[in-house]
Amino acid sequence: MPQLHVPYVVEQDEDGTWLAEAALTPDIFLQGEGETREAALEDLRTSITQATAESGIPDQLVVDLP
Repeated sequence: MPQLHVPYVVEQDEDGTWLAEAALTPDIFLQGEGETREAALEDLRTSITQATAESGIPDQLVVDLP
């Protein structure tokens, strides 16, 4: 099964809801939310899975850092 590494940001809003955000491509931004940090990340994973099913897996460049 292919893997996709996606940088993300997780924050808690003023109402206590956790929000997770990621950019799949420069044009595709995805969000997840939940009552916990883990629930928001799981919702984001679902959004990423659905988006890649619709638009395909974006090209990736892997760079080895010193």
